[in-house]
Amino acid sequence: MILYVIGFGSGSRGCMTADAEQAIQDSELIVGYQTYVELIRGFFPEKEFRANGMRQEVVRVRDALDAAQHQNTALICSGDPELYGMAGLAYQLRADYPDVHIQVVPGVTAAFSGGALLGSPLTHDFAAISLSDLLTSPEKIRKRICCAAEADFVIVLYNPSSKHRPEHLMKACDLILSYRSPDTVCGFVRNIGREDQSYRVLRLQELRNTPVDMFTTVFIGNSETRLIDGKMVTPRGYRDV
Repeated sequence: MILYVIGFGSGSRGCMTADAEQAIQDSELIVGYQTYVELIRGFFPEKEFRANGMRQEVVRVRDALDAAQHQNTALICSGDPELYGMAGLAYQLRADYPDVHIQVVPGVTAAFSGGALLGSPLTHDFAAISLSDLLTSPEKIRKRICCAAEADFVIVLYNPSSKHRPEHLMKACDLILSYRSPDTVCGFVRNIGREDQSYRVLRLQELRNTPVDMFTTVFIGNSETRLIDGKMVTPRGYRDV
């Protein structure tokens, strides 16, 4: 049997790829984080769903692998299943389930769907960094931010803030301000692809003091990122204008 590890984009059907939708249709059971399950439950009312909460990732993946021994199962992730998703963990745990075949179905991550709303901030090299310190040490996060800022990457920040760590984005901006101008073009998008979607282009100094949450993706431009018709654009050098 097959365990499909699926990225369903932002949770709106319009952001779901045809392959992701087909893999869900081919599955008898859909397993996922409870928030993600509720986002897509209405699109597939005939399916059986199984959900659990935050910090239960290992239990969730084992549950999906158990089920996939007997029926095709979908393990859903928002965005892309490889980027902060469950694909890697599924492969790590698969040794105990030799009869299960894993098929990773890519999705559209927030870096690209959010970037499209802001303009074209990722036309050149960029780094994606999660500010969540649940699975990564704060020291390693700080080092990655500083290295990316010093190397002049456009930086995409996932999980920029939460109720328990409201100051994380401010601290990240302070690190980046050691390498970038306060006028660096930045942007953020909240609830990508959903009814209350919102976004804004602003400067790095403004971003530092902007409240965000876990449903927000933050974009920090490099030294060449500019405003063009109100949009955040990073040139790649095709023409010097």
